[in-house]
Amino acid sequence: MSFRRLLLLLLLLLATLPLGAQAPSGPAADDPVVRAMKMELGRSMKQLRLENVQAPYYIEYSVVEVDHFAADAVFGASRHRLRSGARLVRAVVRVGDYKEDSYEGAGQGRVEILPQDDDLLVLRHQLWLATDSAYKQAIEALTAKQAKLKQLEVEHSADDFAKAPALQLIAPLAKLEIDENRWAQSLESASALYRQLAEVQSFECGLRFTATNRYFANSEGTVIRQGSTAYTVEISSSVQAPDGMRLDRGRSFVTSSALELPSGEELQKAAGKVLDELKALRAAPRVEEEYRGPVLFSAGSAGTVFMKLVAPNILGRKPAIGSPARTLGDYAGSYKARVLPDFISVVDDPTATTAQGRRLMGTYAVDDEGVRGQAVTAVDKGELVAYLLGRQPIRDFPASNGHARGGTSPVPGPAVSNLFVRSSQTASNAELKKKLIDLCAQRSLPYCYRVESASRELVPRMLYRVFVNDGHEELVRGAVFAELDTRALRNELIAAGDDYKVNNMTGAAPESVIAPSILLQEVLVRRSTAHKQKLPVYPPPPEGAE
Repeated sequence: MSFRRLLLLLLLLLATLPLGAQAPSGPAADDPVVRAMKMELGRSMKQLRLENVQAPYYIEYSVVEVDHFAADAVFGASRHRLRSGARLVRAVVRVGDYKEDSYEGAGQGRVEILPQDDDLLVLRHQLWLATDSAYKQAIEALTAKQAKLKQLEVEHSADDFAKAPALQLIAPLAKLEIDENRWAQSLESASALYRQLAEVQSFECGLRFTATNRYFANSEGTVIRQGSTAYTVEISSSVQAPDGMRLDRGRSFVTSSALELPSGEELQKAAGKVLDELKALRAAPRVEEEYRGPVLFSAGSAGTVFMKLVAPNILGRKPAIGSPARTLGDYAGSYKARVLPDFISVVDDPTATTAQGRRLMGTYAVDDEGVRGQAVTAVDKGELVAYLLGRQPIRDFPASNGHARGGTSPVPGPAVSNLFVRSSQTASNAELKKKLIDLCAQRSLPYCYRVESASRELVPRMLYRVFVNDGHEELVRGAVFAELDTRALRNELIAAGDDYKVNNMTGAAPESVIAPSILLQEVLVRRSTAHKQKLPVYPPPPEGAE
């Protein structure tokens, strides 16, 4: 089965992610997955070789075992409820040496579905087949890579693979311990509040709870077993304004601990607030004019800004063969250059467990390549000083700093964990708003903008005009940002708040960003060009009518 199809199958089966360890389990010696991996590693390193072909210099196994519960309710009725599980294995065989090896294209390993039966012989048989296939793919990949290198002028400034010390960590297995019936009832009750807004066109309450256990073993002597859990409860809704504009609002609760999940009453309150925001947006004026001036981002929306513009650009991703670039992204050529104002620093720390009284999603002890996680200062006083790396080196960075992550995928890559945005100069919310208004007054603008929330694509969801004359605010709709990019963040960010907020997120791997409010002195806000949709031809059914 192809790697692409396996990943698609896993996503369709499960759809979400992981984090902080739970629930006790038996000793490692009794764990059949650990035993099978260790036994096949030893056997493969001794016996795996073809005549007149290099033997492997390195082999690794990564097993991802997922238990997933998903449910949702729409308009007060249950729509979907599923408990599912899957176990995948990835076998990587490297031929060559640390400087130049086969890890290219098909040589990046073989992914298979691993039986959930704990029969030792069955597990070893599947590992044997995956390893044999991965070895053959590695030989072909190395041959193709060497042929490509002969056609290119390539300066070997970074090895293909970084050495790492052997680690042994057997942590407790993660388990989901939830009352499925109670949660299904809570979703139904919260989604039934749609009746407070007759025009609502979608109103859903859903959850995704996942326990992920990752096993890792390699021929260097590393053996890891660690578990994590991720709990997500979401409310999503939409309505059309009288002019046909589609408006969306939602609320999510994301945590690594079931203890931090909302109660049924709290979920009801959150659903009511979402409806109130939809009502306010329907009545709000739309943005018509083009505005260029100061914009204040709340701590929540600022976290989204940093995750969109900074996080992907501090990842040390090895470029394609023949590329002279150090890495990929907007910061590829920015090492030791200023990328943010000198009062801003950015640290990614997988060893942090809490911030602002909340548990963090990106916490782990050892990354998914068997390297101990460590705090990395990526941006120091505005200057880019490091990238987040796995075991694929890039120029000037020969070793991993423990940031290879795969989430529910067995294929890891560089990723953020807990991203801390820190400011050496802070101001209160009142001071930031005053500075915002003063800047607008200096430009003779009648109002400026404050962003309360934004989508992951940096589309404003709750956007307010702040009027210069008396500071009152007016909710508006139908706006988009233009020119809000890494250059704007470097040059236009002039102040930060003291109101740090934790944003827990799920994506390719669970992550958190901890950021304060920020003030940019110039952002372009303009009318959205999204097409309006036709309104329903006739009204919704009346309450209680037959």
